[in-house]
Amino acid sequence: MVAAPPSTAAVPSRYPITDIFVSAVTYASATEFVLAAAREGRSAVIAATSVHGLTMGALDPSFGQVLNQLDVLTPDGQPVRWALNWLHGTDLTERVYGPTLMLRVCEAAAGEQLAVYFYGSRSAVLERLEERLGRMAPNLTIAGLRSPPFRPSTKEEDDEDVRRIVESGARIVFVGLGCPRQERWAAEHRERLPMPIVCVGAAFDFHAGTLRQAPVWMQEHGLEWLFRLAMEPRRLWRRYTKHIPVYVALVTRQYVTMRWRQRTGGKSRT
Repeated sequence: MVAAPPSTAAVPSRYPITDIFVSAVTYASATEFVLAAAREGRSAVIAATSVHGLTMGALDPSFGQVLNQLDVLTPDGQPVRWALNWLHGTDLTERVYGPTLMLRVCEAAAGEQLAVYFYGSRSAVLERLEERLGRMAPNLTIAGLRSPPFRPSTKEEDDEDVRRIVESGARIVFVGLGCPRQERWAAEHRERLPMPIVCVGAAFDFHAGTLRQAPVWMQEHGLEWLFRLAMEPRRLWRRYTKHIPVYVALVTRQYVTMRWRQRTGGKSRT
């Protein structure tokens, strides 16, 4: 069953994986969705969703509700794309990876003279990001950059951040706060920002060159987690040892349940 989108705008079809509705999108369709919202000055939230995000949503119903209220959840990881194809026959041939989506949206925004804003990460990362994006996406207008505090913002700080984004003239805002903070921030601010909010995880660090990306062959075979674990073992080992087995178990259970209901003539609630 395809989830009914919360927005009145036309959005890509979404299908349940571990009770979280993921969008069957490509880079082209996701980029066009962002650009259309930017042209119209319309609020929308797009989040690149990995195994980590899906299992967090499945284990924490309040966060799962946040994810299901967003407009587009792209299959950021190969295992998410595989699950869409395996469970729902979507025939997707590519994942929609946050860093790559960010770059493609920036390139398209440069071509249409739509200014962008970057919210998240550290000041030093944002400075390098601004410099490198000037080479990767020529003619891109960066309306502003903001590194928020690594703590909950006060109401005054939050109001000031919103004011700066709106008054900057930005038409798209990229958020790189990490999961689940970025998705919660986007959901809380969507009605205050008349533009698409694109949650892209560690994309700021990757494009700034402060964090290495996995080789392409590892990304294509769903092994990016292994590379990142090798790069940041102390920070990531708990995440991967918890979330990968949980994801495999939940997807397998969903598959078995769907097949059993089909054979017995029952209707799947998923």
